[in-house]
Amino acid sequence: MRTKRNKLARMTLVALAAAGAAGLGLAASHREAPFITTSPKVDATDFYMFRSYEGVAPNGSGGRGDYVTLIANYQPLQDPYGGPNYFQLDPNALYEIHIDNNGDAAEDLTFQFRFNNRLNDISLPVGGKNVAIPLIQAGPVAGVADANLNVTESYTVNMVRGDRRKGTASAVTKTGGATAFEKPVDYIGVKTLGDAAAYAAYAARHVHEVKIPGCGAGKDMGRVFVGQRQEGFAVNLGPIFDLVNAPLSVITNPANINAAAANSIQNKNVTSIALEVHKDCLTAGSEPVIGGWTTASLRQARLLSGAPAAGLQASEKPGGPWVQVSRLGQPLVNEVVIGLKDKDRFNAAKPRGDAQFLDYVTHPTLPPLLGLVLAGNAAGLAPTNLPRTDLATVFLTGITGVNKPATVTPSEMLRLNTAIAPVPFASQNRLAIVGSLKSAPAGSDFAGFPNGRRPKDDVVDIALVAMLGGLCVANGDNDALKLNSIPGVPGVTSACKPSSVPAGAASLDVHDAVDQAVVPLLPGFPYLNTPLPGSK
Repeated sequence: MRTKRNKLARMTLVALAAAGAAGLGLAASHREAPFITTSPKVDATDFYMFRSYEGVAPNGSGGRGDYVTLIANYQPLQDPYGGPNYFQLDPNALYEIHIDNNGDAAEDLTFQFRFNNRLNDISLPVGGKNVAIPLIQAGPVAGVADANLNVTESYTVNMVRGDRRKGTASAVTKTGGATAFEKPVDYIGVKTLGDAAAYAAYAARHVHEVKIPGCGAGKDMGRVFVGQRQEGFAVNLGPIFDLVNAPLSVITNPANINAAAANSIQNKNVTSIALEVHKDCLTAGSEPVIGGWTTASLRQARLLSGAPAAGLQASEKPGGPWVQVSRLGQPLVNEVVIGLKDKDRFNAAKPRGDAQFLDYVTHPTLPPLLGLVLAGNAAGLAPTNLPRTDLATVFLTGITGVNKPATVTPSEMLRLNTAIAPVPFASQNRLAIVGSLKSAPAGSDFAGFPNGRRPKDDVVDIALVAMLGGLCVANGDNDALKLNSIPGVPGVTSACKPSSVPAGAASLDVHDAVDQAVVPLLPGFPYLNTPLPGSK
């Protein structure tokens, strides 16, 4: 009877934990804070930062391995058929990718993207009059600046050294010196833009070779792409918010991964801002660890005209200083860690001000909340090592020996150790470090989340392992991962041990029944798949 009861208890914990993973399914920031739901064009959905693995050999050498790829996705849940205007980025917004290369929680490099959507005002003769057409295209589109495009999109990129507003700005240019980059029109459909292969070739012509100022000869070349992509994140979205309404048979057995065929956002697109930069251009001195995050800002004031002039977005007249309204570094933080009342505050904050959110990390409410919702017992899943120094290590400082800078100010951002060689796509472990802890030394892969983030990394499952105390189980009683203190927060320690984790060893083996590893991706830059067409 005792054996049967223990087995049932373990199954229950695994079921609850797996259900909890679904609860973490908005690790991608889709509509995660009250204000940002009103401004989808500046809503960051995912941020990736990884050593480029395009063409890399099994030993991590060659190909594009000396480069770092940065991808910031915006505009969540795009229905491919979302015409007639589709999903242009906002010319009245400032999109940025920030890099901290010395661990002080402040940006040292910032890549700023500004967009220009030009109305070509195509008209057709009707009864002796030339009348403006109502669509963004007047016929099939094949070229970069096709005459049939009624709206052409372009952008500029500046790199700022130092403070994002007060530092020294220089233009990122094409190899020929031009500062304007063309953006492909969204995938309206096959009659306008051809089949998937034709659109892929069309989009590929908008991957630009660039020169990045101040990086030194041989290390100042990179690539940039901005355009629509197929959603690269896997999540069972509907049942999550219906009190984790998923069948037990799906979430209790790891063999049933994908059994529900419930990756409910794979029929959506996003807009990617992708940049590839030589790793030595991003690092400083002997410190190989960089921190990265993306933000979007709007002007502080906006006047709306009741009688707008002709043009695009002519109703809006913005002014005043930039105000940050969106922020994304590591997945899941604002979605399931930050309290509802502070989500807008977090989106507006800079990493240096993250001490105000410390309690949300060290005393997270998600584990007891899941226990209450799923088992009527707040203590059923919640680790007892409070404050949760294991989570602080993952989210605020980096893991010792993996991606923690030599000197670090606790702050939330995605951290990448650029000294760790990339792993070819086919050899990547979807659970990255967590998978390595389970299978080391065979299958070791320390090149993925939370050491940066690659498109293949199953951040839902990995984040769930961390949330339910899996790193404390892996930590054991010998503190191998040094998860029992928070650098920069004196006197804060806790017993991050297996005995502090109610789910026990099951915390290292949970899943959400949706496998990130089967999401269609590209083998090279910009890595996210060709978008889905609005019509076939």
